[in-house]
Amino acid sequence: MPIKEKNWKRSAKRFMHRRIRITQWLPEYNQDKFLCDMIAGVTVGLTVMPQALAYATLAGLEPQYGLYSAFVGCFVYAIFGSCKDITIGPTALMALMTYQQTFGRNVDFAILLCFLSGCVQLLMGVLHLGVLVDFISIPVTVGFTSATSVIIGTSQLKGLMGLKFDSSGFADNVRKVFVHAGETRIWDLVLGLSCIILLLSLRKIKDIKIGGSKPTRKQQIIMKTLWLVSTSRNALMVLTCSLLAYLLQPTDPTAESAFVLTGKLQSGLPPFQLPPFHTSFSNQTFDFTAMCTELGSSIVLVPVIAVLGNVAIAKAFASGDSIDATQELLTLGLCNVAGSFVLSMPVTGSFSRSAVNHASGVRTPMGGVYTGALILLALSLLTPYFYYIPKASLAAVIICAVIFMIEYEVVKPMWRSSRKDLVAMTATFVLCLAIGVEYGILVGVAINIVFLLYPSARPSIHVEQNTTASGISYLMVTLGNSLYFPAVDFIRASVGRAGIKQGASQLPVVVDCRFILGADYTAAKGIASLIDDFHKRKQRLLFYKPRAAVLSVLHGVGLEDFVHVNSQEQLDSTLKDVNNSGGMKYNDVELHNVTSNGQKEKEAEENSVPLLNEPNSHPV
Repeated sequence: MPIKEKNWKRSAKRFMHRRIRITQWLPEYNQDKFLCDMIAGVTVGLTVMPQALAYATLAGLEPQYGLYSAFVGCFVYAIFGSCKDITIGPTALMALMTYQQTFGRNVDFAILLCFLSGCVQLLMGVLHLGVLVDFISIPVTVGFTSATSVIIGTSQLKGLMGLKFDSSGFADNVRKVFVHAGETRIWDLVLGLSCIILLLSLRKIKDIKIGGSKPTRKQQIIMKTLWLVSTSRNALMVLTCSLLAYLLQPTDPTAESAFVLTGKLQSGLPPFQLPPFHTSFSNQTFDFTAMCTELGSSIVLVPVIAVLGNVAIAKAFASGDSIDATQELLTLGLCNVAGSFVLSMPVTGSFSRSAVNHASGVRTPMGGVYTGALILLALSLLTPYFYYIPKASLAAVIICAVIFMIEYEVVKPMWRSSRKDLVAMTATFVLCLAIGVEYGILVGVAINIVFLLYPSARPSIHVEQNTTASGISYLMVTLGNSLYFPAVDFIRASVGRAGIKQGASQLPVVVDCRFILGADYTAAKGIASLIDDFHKRKQRLLFYKPRAAVLSVLHGVGLEDFVHVNSQEQLDSTLKDVNNSGGMKYNDVELHNVTSNGQKEKEAEENSVPLLNEPNSHPV
């Protein structure tokens, strides 16, 4: 076989393994992995069913749309996904963002948002733009997730209390809860609070240890049973509440139920069809362009947030292995695009369900196939029975899921370590609550970028008096950061001021350029102005250890009189030569008698102009 053909086949195989991940693990799939994956998949399926119904309600959609969103991602991720633990489906965060972008509109906007989110994620993956997620820092992420948790939790108060009203945001929801508080249905409230208490209690029983470090076989079975009950607590709670609602259902069809129920769901599998590229509601017709205009910035923001969550989950379960962010982008994009063909809302990885998947002992992404199959089975056979699920129980499921996403414990260490990060986190949290999650996270990212850029405009400057081996005094001015245009005026003014005030306009000034990594044209012109300022008052200016990159920029603008040295010996020799050439006796200058000539100082300050942050150079 020719060498070129062998290389081509080898490259094609590597590409297939990198992009179609099922080709890596499927040839080694065996009976043990099948059993572990099936147990994990069914366990996750029992978790996702009540969550999917609840999240669809949170998104302002009919409950069956949650189940429509819960199965396609499982199958797609099994083929292309790179992390065995991740389960793709509806989440509280995606449901909230869907609700905020489609409030007052019909379901077609949510399905189109799913399709467009997938397209944006695919485009980001093709262009390798996963790096953009890195601009969303941990403090911004903490503020964002904490705020969305509060918004989601308060949005479920009406379901918990049996109230019926529409709200357009956090503040509006809280206000209407108080306004309608007198209409609270007592049995719904009792049921909802009871569900919360039981769910939080069941969450803890999986941590019960029996038998010490070496439990017996019987004790192991008991602990496994407790773990299984704890893991499937949402499904057990919804099933129990549904049975209770069914038993309490009045025989008279005109009588009112004891609880507010989910109601009739459309039974059967969703139709396979193209996403809606036009729609009509409220006596208006919207074409594709008009629908995109209505969705606005959510077309970009929703997919970015989905990717952020998915990559974070992949990193959490990677066990130290590197994560291919591009592959995750492409896979999540395919999940959303494919889901939009079966009436799905935007989906991403679920941390809680991925944790259940991991704890259940999943071995390969095939576990998602069994989860998806269970959802399809539920859509085919169980939809009529979802009628009796009380909305208060679904509200309790959501509240118990998001309450642990409020990361208040990071405030104290953040205050101790980096208070500027606390500013970004607080601003993101407050603005997400006040004006909307999309604007809150954008402002948080903007604040982070400002903090990143500020050192470029105001680099650190340290001034100290040193003495050479031959006893000649000089000022060493150490600059931090790179020498670019935002910092030019500041550096020129700072170095000039140091030469006048601390150097009495006589001591030579040495600019330490070791920490300056780069420069630009504006910086070079600023250095030329700085040198000119020192020449006017006949004060010597030298540059210590500038880098080659900085020197090339200075050479490029034809800078003259740029004197630089590359070692302490060169510096000592240069200062000694200057001192012996008949100029100022620098070692005789008294630094604290700087302002004896006030007029001279004033003129020098007026002539001084800021410099840039550049290191290392030589005489040009």
